[in-house]
Amino acid sequence: MQTLQKLSNRLFYLPPYQKTDRPILAAIVGDNQTLLIDAGNSTNHAKQFKEQLASYHVTGDILALTHWHWDHVFGLSEMNMPSISNFMTYEKINELQRFSWEDKDLDERVKAGIEIPFCANAIILELGSKRELTIPDPTIIFETKIKLNIGGVTCFIEQVGGDHSSDSNLIYIQEEKTLFLGDCLYANMYAEKWHYTIEKMCKLLDKIENYDAEIYFLSHHPAPLTKDEFASFFSLLKTSAILTEKHKGELEEIATEMSSYFQRQLTEDDLEIIRYFVNGYK
Repeated sequence: MQTLQKLSNRLFYLPPYQKTDRPILAAIVGDNQTLLIDAGNSTNHAKQFKEQLASYHVTGDILALTHWHWDHVFGLSEMNMPSISNFMTYEKINELQRFSWEDKDLDERVKAGIEIPFCANAIILELGSKRELTIPDPTIIFETKIKLNIGGVTCFIEQVGGDHSSDSNLIYIQEEKTLFLGDCLYANMYAEKWHYTIEKMCKLLDKIENYDAEIYFLSHHPAPLTKDEFASFFSLLKTSAILTEKHKGELEEIATEMSSYFQRQLTEDDLEIIRYFVNGYK
């Protein structure tokens, strides 16, 4: 289903799997400890990651969560190691611990707007018919930023928020010039219309810009982005935010000026980004 990728002696990642919404999982190998990034969306996902790491003689020692959503935390019990989260993630996991994941209860939460159909369907596909879950508490809780030295490698974890989830962290691996962004640059899916808001996006982009990276990971993108690839995505988001404000959420006017600015015809992906901003503006 997924095959572990080795980018360097320090950096491994397991690609995402769209059908059941599995995000990227990663391992940062220090001289003294190995940091894992995210716990996966099930015990099977976590097991697969650990087994493939073992083929490279890599074992995780500590785990950092990018945010609280189910696909990033349901594998925590299988990971069975100390985990790091911010206070907001910790509190949201406490809420998840009280939920039942059976069909009837999932359906009720979808109707109430607490869960979305996309996630409910993915949970059913990933977990099958038996869905008794144990989600342990994170063990190391920080407020806004924490720095780890795992031996020859320095890792910064910063809560940056964003529309997708207000508890989102980014994780920066200084020596590898690698930035893990989790889902923070994705839209707010827990709304009537998926959307971005100008203020949250601009604040988020300002924070990301402070990090000197050459490799960028977004949790549900199939492969990491190069510096140039990420710069293009960054520019698309920033320009969309600016033009949405300028044209007061008028999609056609935004699209026309953006096409002129980039001197190309906009793709459907470009237009989707603009629509998310328009949805958040109106």
